[in-house]
Amino acid sequence: AVVSTAEYGQSPQEVITALANDILGKMPKNYDEEKAMKKYPVVYNESMNTVLLQELKRFNALITVVRTSLVNIIKAIKGLVVMSGELEAMFESMLVGKVPSLWAKKSYPSLKPLGSYVIDLLARLTFFQTWINKGIPTVFWISGFYFTQSFLTGATQNFARKYKIPIDHLTFDFQVMESEETMESKPEDGVYVHGLFIEGAIWDREKMQLGEATPKNLYDTVPVVWLKPLEKHNLSKDGTYEAPVYKTSERRGTLSTTGHSTNFVMFMLLKSSEPEDHWINRGVALLTQLDD
Repeated sequence: AVVSTAEYGQSPQEVITALANDILGKMPKNYDEEKAMKKYPVVYNESMNTVLLQELKRFNALITVVRTSLVNIIKAIKGLVVMSGELEAMFESMLVGKVPSLWAKKSYPSLKPLGSYVIDLLARLTFFQTWINKGIPTVFWISGFYFTQSFLTGATQNFARKYKIPIDHLTFDFQVMESEETMESKPEDGVYVHGLFIEGAIWDREKMQLGEATPKNLYDTVPVVWLKPLEKHNLSKDGTYEAPVYKTSERRGTLSTTGHSTNFVMFMLLKSSEPEDHWINRGVALLTQLDD
């Protein structure tokens, strides 16, 4: 949350000290990676254990930077350490409610302002802590992953190993379920995910297909989606729209070292009674998170 300096008659230094302390107070401890590895060992038939351990490592790196920089900025304001250029930039960003670039370098893509970013980060950390405590989720919050691609690969890998099919022969089919967020039990194959938003259209819950957006609603939520691995030659695209899925509304992304776009996730087939051009002209896409 951005605190207006005039409101409390506080100096910018006091405002940032209060804000830094507030965020620090909400930050959980780093994940115990060793303990998690004992509970979720790397095994051949459950790739999700590997996905979990990789995610914990990435989030630990991020929250270490967040925590250390907040502690340092409080010290720098008190004059206990030198206010470096990096901390100066962080101070300025926090003052206008922007995510410090120091954090962004270690972060997943996000266009959210500082207050929303912190709320979203804490929700992600809770998602993985619940996974550690209670076991592999029945429905995965797709928006919570740092590196969504490794999760999708894990889902495909489980199927490939179970049925002894080369992973590069596989793709996903998609079924939007009636339930908005939860399911009774895991699917036999593939994964259930929730947390997607649709831009430029709505999901018609009665017809169970894409519908026209209304002027009031720029976005709609998508119910639980079942990602079903199958062999590429068995996939039918009839009566569907191939919707691109992005992490943010920026819709473009730099290529990472893995050759994946940092922002583009995948194409998802959604049921539609309109030709593809109808939705392409409306720029219909799915997002894992909104900008606010």
